[in-house]
Amino acid sequence: MDVDALVSQGKELVDAILRRRPLSEIKSMVEAGAPLLVRFLIEEGAIWNAVDNLHNTAGDIALSLNNERSYTIIRDAGIRSELLLTLLQKRAPAADSPLDIILKATDTTPAGSTDAFLSTRLEYTKDEHGQDICLVKVGEQEEVGVMMGWERGIMQETVRRLCSDHENLARGLKVLNVGFGLGIIDGLFQGLPTKPSLQVIIEPHPDVLKHMREQGWYDKPGVKVLEGKWQDFIESEKLLGIGGFDVVYSDTFSEDYSELHRFFEHVPDLLAGPESRFGFFNGLGATNALFYDVYTRISELHLDDVGIDVEWSDVDMGSTREYFAMRTYRLPVGRMKTF
Repeated sequence: MDVDALVSQGKELVDAILRRRPLSEIKSMVEAGAPLLVRFLIEEGAIWNAVDNLHNTAGDIALSLNNERSYTIIRDAGIRSELLLTLLQKRAPAADSPLDIILKATDTTPAGSTDAFLSTRLEYTKDEHGQDICLVKVGEQEEVGVMMGWERGIMQETVRRLCSDHENLARGLKVLNVGFGLGIIDGLFQGLPTKPSLQVIIEPHPDVLKHMREQGWYDKPGVKVLEGKWQDFIESEKLLGIGGFDVVYSDTFSEDYSELHRFFEHVPDLLAGPESRFGFFNGLGATNALFYDVYTRISELHLDDVGIDVEWSDVDMGSTREYFAMRTYRLPVGRMKTF
């Protein structure tokens, strides 16, 4: 790329601004030159997800200027970077190996560490609107929502798209849900016109399991609770011996994308057949439009790798929420590819 040409364009832009040229003329110069400069900076090692003092990325700024070309260059750099990081993590030596390298910072709080989360007490309470919430302390003064009542709308639409036109609905679906939380989606599965013939719930947290007992989930017909992490059961006869599920859903807490990716790799073994559906809570990166876009597209690519086609639909959030800054939730429904 011609650096001298970029510098020349930059000088012309500054000169136009100083001479108070019409805004339309200045905007046209930005739209023409910015993608070239963005591509050059990315190729020279610029960090795609760097943020400014207001926590905006270059991608956010490109979006605010409706500069789709620049945004796409930055987003695609993010996808390439995260795909490479995933590959390096899969091939990294064991943690106790002298060859082990640290690929990213580690969050040791209950929000980012499964072990810390499982050893921290949870609080079931209500927010200022009277909605049920489940909180975990991540510091002396900070609490984070494990699950929030406002997620109900997302869960309702998820269950509708996973189940409403399923060919086995009238006979009672076989459902697997990973992560109980407030029990919103499990309650919605129970509320289907025909209750599930089998509903397996995997849940590791002792406080959630206690809450489930108090709510009578252990006594519901057709409900089977597996106490532990999904990693404890994913290759066990308790799951694989069922012969496949009609619907599989996953919404865990304190796990990063690498664990979700691991779960993706097991999904084909969990589904009963081509009519079966898979869904997951698509919330990673949802504090930032660029990050959310990158993780959504990476999820689709990794599911494609294991033979799952994803259909996306948009759920209007109405307004931004705590822990979810997007106004639109991207809802995934996956099915096995047919060849």
